[in-house]
Amino acid sequence: MLVASCHCGSIKLEVARRPRQLTECNCSICRRYGALWAYYSHKTVQLLTDPGRLQMYSWRNGSLEFYCCRTCGCVTHHERSRKRPDSTVAINGRMLDPAAIEGIRVRRLDGADTQEYLE
Repeated sequence: MLVASCHCGSIKLEVARRPRQLTECNCSICRRYGALWAYYSHKTVQLLTDPGRLQMYSWRNGSLEFYCCRTCGCVTHHERSRKRPDSTVAINGRMLDPAAIEGIRVRRLDGADTQEYLE
């Protein structure tokens, strides 16, 4: 098991495996967050903290919810606002131990324009 944790340790998310790849998006919010997103099935992500410690931010059409720690401000994950059984959770790979993401391929997504990977 791997645990993604914010800086102060208030928010912890557990996943069973290393991410297969990481995504760096250049959209207006992701480039500001500086996140590397690791995508997991919603049912495989375990929140190990009181949800009241999370702050949610959504913008524009409200289709994505970004979560951060109320104490230290680290962005921990995002997910769709309309949850379904097959939904995914994007965990900020920078919240994992650096050794857990070492050597994993980082794909660059043009979220600002084409929604295509730039490779």
